[in-house]
Parts: sequence; C-alpha cells; structure tokens
Amino acid sequence: MNKTLICAVSVLTAVVMMTACSKGTNENLNKEPATEQVVNDNNKTNKEVNENADNQLVVTNPVDNGVEKGGPMFTNASVHDPSVLFADGTFYVYGSHLGSAKSTDLMNWTLIGSGVSNGNPLIPNVTEEMAEALEWGQTDTFWAGDVIQLADGKYYFYYSVCKGDSPRAAIGLAVSDSPEGPFTDLGMFLKSGMWGQKSEDGTIYDATVHPNAIDPAVFFDKDNLLWMVYGSYSGGIFIMQLDPTTGLPFPDQGYGKKLLGKNHVRIEGPYIQYSPETDYYYMFLSYGGLDAVGGYNLRVARSKTPDGPYVDSEGKDLIDAQGPAGSFFDDRAIEPYGVKMVGNFMFRRELGETGGGIGAGYISPGHNSTYYDESSKKYFNIFHTRFPYQSEHHEIRVHQMFLNEDGWFVMAPHRYSGETIGTYTQEEVSGAFKLINHGRDVSAEVKESIVVELTADGNITGAVAGSWKLSGEHNVELTIDNVVYRGVLLRQYDELTKQEVMTFSALSLEGVSVWGSAVTKKE
Repeated sequence: MNKTLICAVSVLTAVVMMTACSKGTNENLNKEPATEQVVNDNNKTNKEVNENADNQLVVTNPVDNGVEKGGPMFTNASVHDPSVLFADGTFYVYGSHLGSAKSTDLMNWTLIGSGVSNGNPLIPNVTEEMAEALEWGQTDTFWAGDVIQLADGKYYFYYSVCKGDSPRAAIGLAVSDSPEGPFTDLGMFLKSGMWGQKSEDGTIYDATVHPNAIDPAVFFDKDNLLWMVYGSYSGGIFIMQLDPTTGLPFPDQGYGKKLLGKNHVRIEGPYIQYSPETDYYYMFLSYGGLDAVGGYNLRVARSKTPDGPYVDSEGKDLIDAQGPAGSFFDDRAIEPYGVKMVGNFMFRRELGETGGGIGAGYISPGHNSTYYDESSKKYFNIFHTRFPYQSEHHEIRVHQMFLNEDGWFVMAPHRYSGETIGTYTQEEVSGAFKLINHGRDVSAEVKESIVVELTADGNITGAVAGSWKLSGEHNVELTIDNVVYRGVLLRQYDELTKQEVMTFSALSLEGVSVWGSAVTKKE
C-alpha cells in the first residue's frame, strides 16, 4: 500500500512521530487518449499530496494498438497498490480505497468497485461494517490489502487502515464466499501508532523501530505454512506466521520478525514469491515516495527461508537497510540495498521510427504483487505506475519476469501482451537498440534511452562500448563499460511503435538493471 505523500508534509516538530501512510496513461505520449470513465470514490484521505489521483479509478476503453498489424488490445484500469489473486480462471486485483478489478488475460481489466462508500460490492455497507477499523485509524479510507483463499474455500481479505499523517494504523481480516465480496469483518488483529502506550510486543510504541501496520501480503511457503509480511516506512518491514485454519496470527509473536528498515526510511509494499526453479523466496519492495516526483522504484531481495534473512545480489543483508538515528526519509541510506528492477524511464522515439510522439515510459512504478503460473512456468509482476508528463494519473501494468543465470529476476521491458519466450539467433538479435540503465538511485530523474548497436560479431558500439554473447536458447550476457549484465532476450509488442521488437533485460551483480528495445524503421 502506499502511504502516499503521507506525511511528507508533516511538521518538523512531529518528525520523530511520523511515518507514512501513503498511497495511476497511456504510455504513448502523443496517442489520441482513449475515452475515460472516471469513478470518484468521494474519499478525502488525510494529508495526501494528490487526492484526486489517488481517489479515483479509471477504466479506458479498449486501446487499439495496431489492429492493422494484428496488435493486441488493452483495457486499462486504475487500481493503486494492486494485490493479485487468481481464482476460477480469473485474475483479481485489490488496492487502496477498496479499489478492485478483474481480468482473464492480464491485458483487459474490468472494474469491480472503488471507494470507501456504501454500495461498493466488496463491502456494500462499509461505513457500518468497518466502523471500528475506520475509527481506530482515524480515517475514512483503506490502504493496500490482500486477499487469499484458505482451505475452507473462503476468501480472506487482509485490510489495512492508517491515519495518514502518523503510523496510527491497523491490519484486520474480513471473509467472503466470493472473491468479489461481500466481505464480512472479523475484526482487527494488529495495531500500531498507539503513542505512549504498550505496543503489540509489550513495549511502549516507538515509530522508529516498530512497524506501521499496513500493506499486508499473505502467502503459503513451499511447506504450506502461512505467512504475512507487512509494513511501510516507520520501523520497517516485518513478517509473522499465521494459522492456516483461521488466517489469524499465532499467539505471542508481537509484531513478528523484522526483515529490514528503521528510522522512517521510505520502504513499503512487501510481497514474497517462492520460485521452485531456484528454491529461493524473493521479497519485492517499493522504495521512495509514490507520487510522480517521489522516485518510487521496485526492488527485490532473496532468501532460502520465508522469514529471511533477505540479501541482494551483492550479498548485503537488507536488515541493514535503515536510516541513521534521528533521520527521516533518508533515501541515500537505502539506495545501496536491494536489486533495482525498474524506476522512472522513457524509451525515446528515434528518427525514422513508426508512430508519433517523443517516447513512452513509466513514472514511479511500484507497490507490486506477483503471480507464478505453474502450467506455463511464467512469472508475472503486477504493479501500478504513473507516466511521463501525465501528472498523478496511474494504471495497472503487468510485465513478465524471468530468472537469469544467476538466479535473479529480470523484468521484460514492455507490458505483457501474451508473448512467450523463444529461441533466438545472433542474426535475429543484432541491430540497433534503445538502452535504458535503471541505476541504483532513488530519485525523480527519468532515465531516457540512448542508442547502441549490438553488432553481428558480438560488439556493442554507439553511446556505450562493450560486448555481448548468447547463452543457450534465450539467455544473453552483455558487458558494458566493463560491467557484466546477465539476462534474457524476448520478442515483445512495443505499444510506442506498434510493432513486435526484440528486447533484452539484464542485471549486474551490483544490482543494476539494463533494458533494451530494438529500434524500428518505417516500412
């Protein structure tokens, strides 16, 4: 969930006590905008920097991405902090402000509901049903949540509330016979922000070390044990074990085990995915502030056990990703930790390319969830993102992920359009590419593409110098300015040029991701 701007505005005198509860397009910058249906959820959350952007859901009519070339169709929806559930052939996402949508193909989304007001199908009588939680959080809205199906066949909704300008928050549980609701409240089970009072672990609550109880994500490990990872800003990210029968925490865990964070660093939205191929648990995190100038970016670390320790590609334990004593929102302190998968970027349109406009990309992508399809062996990353020059408007995006030869996830450069990875030859790959280097920073800078040439004899020329080589059917190794990046090749549909292009996504052991998308020419 994202505690948006959260408390960014807070007064300095309150700094020590604050923690964020913060909480998104067509990427084609000159394309005629699709007709939008805007549904206002009538919520005015506390201290939010952009109330309008966060408090609405938008569905765009099906976008024609080049039917004359047999291109895919997309129906876009806006759900902030999308958490995915797959049930009975349908993907559901649940987000902040009781936003929800569904899809059967991860490309075309239909809204289910939005807004914390009576009539939302998730909780039709929400103001009455959830009165206790809203009163505790001193709020009129909900932050990010998660839904999981347990052995009894019912769907359990882990919701969170937060005051917005402090970590006064709670996580609770509601249940339904259907993923679309209605959900019945079972009550709150974890609270934070009780100033001057004993916290869940028996000590006086301290926002620099204790969690902000929001952003729950629930998962089964490989041994079928149930866990909840959660937290945002404040004292960090925590994990605890749940009873798979009730969905509630086992007793005497306090806040659970700390995985990372301290002193209000801007890390939130944890989500854990197990990979049977590597036998690792991968924890995805969002760093920075979620608004268009907040530098939100998506990172990952991994562990052999669900409750850590989680390390990055350099072997650094994320327990050390914390701010110094007395600091507040110290992004520089956390930049060295975690593998950065994606941040602000724009693929520029090159002279002679098809289509129009200056380029396409994402701004502040993050707060993701993931899904692994056992039959196809495909991994999907589902997140929200804003877009260059489009202010705070945000939408859901879905990208495939792949494991590189070092066992780290890399993300496909373009949104998912049904593609499957294949076998590629040197001749198919060689040519001009637009290169993005995502760096390791947490900043509002937009990484714009530069043009390089992957020559047929294995050299890289142009804006950078180096070499490249194929490995196996679709693995690639690039050496750029003496840094080695390992990743995968993939043919994808490029919405900007309305053509299928060769792409690559690769990662260095220093935790830096590079993307490439082939330059196209007008036919």
